Amino acid sequence: MSLKSEDKKEDGVGDERQVVIFRLGDEEFGVAIEEVREINRISDITKIPNTPSYIKGIINLRGSVIVVIDLATKLGLPSKEHDNNTRIIVIDVGNTITGMVVDSATEVLRLKADQIKEAPNAITKKIDADYIEGVGVIGERLLILLNLAKVLDAKEIRKAVVSTKDIKKPEELPKNPVVEEKAAEEKVAGSDSVDKEEKAIGKKSS
Repeated sequence: MSLKSEDKKEDGVGDERQVVIFRLGDEEFGVAIEEVREINRISDITKIPNTPSYIKGIINLRGSVIVVIDLATKLGLPSKEHDNNTRIIVIDVGNTITGMVVDSATEVLRLKADQIKEAPNAITKKIDADYIEGVGVIGERLLILLNLAKVLDAKEIRKAVVSTKDIKKPEELPKNPVVEEKAAEEKVAGSDSVDKEEKAIGKKSS
């Protein structure tokens, strides 16, 4: 369901990076498209006891138990109430599938190498520098590019998964009623945003 690096080379854009853009508060973030499996509307999340505050709980995604984190809390940013724009971005990092709650998911962009810069102090003062690969600069826009391998504590995620065995079986968890699986609509950096209500990462491009 994700776009592999070799797919990008076949398109003649091997020197570019494709990133999925989303928002947390007033900030825009980007993660590598290869790490994104799909984007879902927010659904019922079953809480897990004795886990870090940034772990919101688990969901049933087509029969699989997925741990969901509040990304804003993990990054030390204010977390807002869920609304119609709230999304769960399902990612696969280090063979660990996790859901991240974000305020909205907006578009897919291509960033050229010269558009990626070192994160300024104004950003690293708010967010741990270890979590940031750099920033994408597109005109007036500053996209914070996350290193998800650093953001996600695999041990804590796996521990949370183990603890769910004493809560409910996958089939007993509330099912996600709406799963957005439309193909990703790629946008060249600087172009108009895709409709954030309708576009998401989905099936692998042919």
